[in-house]
Amino acid sequence: MFTGIITDIGRIEAVEERGDLRVRIATAYDTAGIDLGASIACSGVCLTVVDKAPGWFAVDVSAETVARTVRGRWQPGHRLNLERALKVGDELGGHIVTGHVDGVGLVVATSEEGDSRRVSIEAGPEIAPYIAVKGSVALDGVSLTVNEVTDMPGGEVCFGVNLIPHTMAMTTFDTVVAGDAVNIEIDALARYLQRMRQWDKN
Repeated sequence: MFTGIITDIGRIEAVEERGDLRVRIATAYDTAGIDLGASIACSGVCLTVVDKAPGWFAVDVSAETVARTVRGRWQPGHRLNLERALKVGDELGGHIVTGHVDGVGLVVATSEEGDSRRVSIEAGPEIAPYIAVKGSVALDGVSLTVNEVTDMPGGEVCFGVNLIPHTMAMTTFDTVVAGDAVNIEIDALARYLQRMRQWDKN
């Protein structure tokens, strides 16, 4: 369980094919305080620490995860938003994030609004029912508030979020441009409400 508040930006140092991918990630975290088997969200994906040393940790990324996340993300040199798992008693600064990616969105536009940056993302019909104005969404693991929603003719959705300077400085969104892809996790509450609506129709 996570909150979508990023605490480090990691960088993929090496990738090894072992059936699954073994990915080594450079980090500023004190890895002495990270247990093997601990969960770390890596750009919105909950992954298990399987090896570590000072300055890095390693995770195994399954074919299912590769298929459901941004294409080409698991390659050396890519930066990742990192968040360690929520502890009982921690401040819940964002919203409840599970680290399970629901889909991939495409950044279609960015614009400056005062000191902030407005980012517009298009996503498919599988995401559209769960996006609501003033609702929460996790993009590449970052907890954000949806500011606008436009339903599109084909069932897709276009929605906008604002990135304040602090968010841009603390995440990989400092370089976001149109054409970038992002991992999307919908709000868990929205997921359960949609399931309840489906159940009521049966």
